[in-house]
Amino acid sequence: MARTALFAGTFDPFTIGHYSIVKRALPMFDKIIIGIGTNSGKKCMFSVEERTKAIEKVFADETRVEVKVYNCLTMDFAKEVGAGVLLRGVRSTKDFEYEREIADVNLRLGGIETVLLISEPEHTSTSSSIVRELITYGKDVSEFLP
Repeated sequence: MARTALFAGTFDPFTIGHYSIVKRALPMFDKIIIGIGTNSGKKCMFSVEERTKAIEKVFADETRVEVKVYNCLTMDFAKEVGAGVLLRGVRSTKDFEYEREIADVNLRLGGIETVLLISEPEHTSTSSSIVRELITYGKDVSEFLP
């Protein structure tokens, strides 16, 4: 049976940290769906279309990666797309405790396993919000981009 994972909501195509998490997960799964969550109450710097286009460009050579947009509970979306596993990125030990709690909730309420992956060590301290701010002010962020 094919194993599909969902990396949902938090994926930022503009930082290499999330890119490295998906690359690390590819050997573990037959398919990875990158879900872009839409939430009318959450303001994003880049539109859904811009994010989708950037992700598709980054993973253009990887047929096992697919991008889908959703506006519902992540657990429900995972079931809708046939993902039995949620991928979550961890940048630090501080993040790990929070992500572990989310993983427990996902398992108890949705019956969905969560795999926590840390991005490559050289990218763990670079958050997407920092990179987006630098882009806003015209700074060169090429070393942080996939």
